[in-house]
Amino acid sequence: MLTLHYNYWPQIPKSLKLPSTSLYHNLKVSAERYPDQEAIYYYGKNLTYQQLNEEVNSLAGYLQHKLGVAAGEKVMLFMQNSPQFVIGYYAILRANAVVVPINPMLTVDELDFYIRDCEINTALIGQELYEQVRPLHGQTTLNNLVIAAYSDYASDEFAGILPKEVETPRVVFNLPNHFLWREAIESKLIPLEHTAKGDDLAVLPYTSGTTGLPKGCMHTNCTVNANTIGAYYWSRTTTNSVHLTTLPLFHVTGMVHSMHMPIFAGGTMVIMTRWNREAAVELIKTKACTHWVAIATMIVDFLANPKLKAEDLANLTSISGGGAALPEAVGEKLFNLTGLRFVEGYGLSETIAQTHFNPADRPKMQCLGIPSFDVDARIIEPGTGKELGVGEVGEIVVNGPQVMVSYYNRDEENRGSFLEMEGKTFFRTGDIGRYDEEGYFFIVDRVKRMINASGYKVWPTEVESFLYKHPAIQQACVVGVPDSRRGETVKAFVILNENYEGKISEEEIIEWSKIYMAAYKYPREVEFRKQFPMTSSGKILWRKLQEEELDKVEKKVQ
Repeated sequence: MLTLHYNYWPQIPKSLKLPSTSLYHNLKVSAERYPDQEAIYYYGKNLTYQQLNEEVNSLAGYLQHKLGVAAGEKVMLFMQNSPQFVIGYYAILRANAVVVPINPMLTVDELDFYIRDCEINTALIGQELYEQVRPLHGQTTLNNLVIAAYSDYASDEFAGILPKEVETPRVVFNLPNHFLWREAIESKLIPLEHTAKGDDLAVLPYTSGTTGLPKGCMHTNCTVNANTIGAYYWSRTTTNSVHLTTLPLFHVTGMVHSMHMPIFAGGTMVIMTRWNREAAVELIKTKACTHWVAIATMIVDFLANPKLKAEDLANLTSISGGGAALPEAVGEKLFNLTGLRFVEGYGLSETIAQTHFNPADRPKMQCLGIPSFDVDARIIEPGTGKELGVGEVGEIVVNGPQVMVSYYNRDEENRGSFLEMEGKTFFRTGDIGRYDEEGYFFIVDRVKRMINASGYKVWPTEVESFLYKHPAIQQACVVGVPDSRRGETVKAFVILNENYEGKISEEEIIEWSKIYMAAYKYPREVEFRKQFPMTSSGKILWRKLQEEELDKVEKKVQ
């Protein structure tokens, strides 16, 4: 195990004893300790910890007694950031069931896969997402829908910037097996005994593999608690901390740092359903936010606000995040404005967020940081598994308490994703990196073909599979290209079928893609080609196409 980084470890223990209790138990304890503490602030209204716990228990009882949700059953959570997302997540846990958090940007065709993969019977959804779910209700295993209106939890007197999803009044669905959120909460049904323990499955966040097929990451209460409690100590949060919640809560970073960790601490979550830089400034100022976990693109947009003043951010004590490196110039601008360094971290869905953190008092820019509590991180030669040393470039592998149990229903991927070293099981991240003489890790490249668009992972093979459904497309190859705003964006190279040549435009392909793919996935650029560079075995040389795009960018800079 590498120990170079111990010389720069904060004045806190290097190892953590993890509880054998569930994630829901964290909420129960905070509600008992701080019943009147503000747990959630949401566009002019707040929920105390006592109220939050009561609503969680009512919904859990409704799930069990009214909808028949059983222990271990997988329940879909398909919502945007809102009090209902938090209540729904913890109610599923309270019911001894498993949370399947789904990206609210997904289309019907994409959503269909997750429902079938997990054999979902019950879903908690935002009413604005109903049209994505409606075609699948009764046509798949999906039977019960609990439908929420975000406006139920916002104040009518809120004078700030309100997203349209929060403005929309509650809609009544008089259809079989359609249940209103408010009805569920007001039922006051008492749930059965909470029996889930540390080793029980708690959440199944999905990622995508090199094949492009989504994969569920099996996380227990214990693996999630490892990073929840680790984040609590590392970020130096307290019960008085106020967390601006802007990252999507379905994603592991937002889930752990902006929901689980504040609840464990008994702190306050200031929830934004939609990102808006003016609204973020106002909330930081009026709610005296102390902690903010974001992605680089949010920080870039936030700092571009010409009205931004240092005094508006005076209460912030921590700004951190991951997903993509923050440009050095932006980091300096942030520091000059706030006196705070952006603290970057590194992790994956498979590790339920962080395996690496930068020390808050000694961060390095564009750096993954040092291994977190009880994490053994190494660099290996991808082909041989040979361990490499300081400055040598290879694949990052990790062993730690936050590593998932396995991929759900993916035996073949599981076999290739883990390796044994010195009696330990390590997860192969697929990321190419190195570490310096002080034990700080850096990303160099990626083994996988992942595109990082505004912090979202986009897998070219998945996009290509949708493009092939278009009758005009004979072949497609998708690559990531540099983008000043999104970090990377999606570009598709397309060979048309002969009978469509000259009859369809690149713009029409893009508009068609918007229908079948989430907003962060569809190609922003399409280029028609007569042929692709190929290997002797007939495989498309996607790297060559990507290199051509990088060369174009470099020439523009010159």
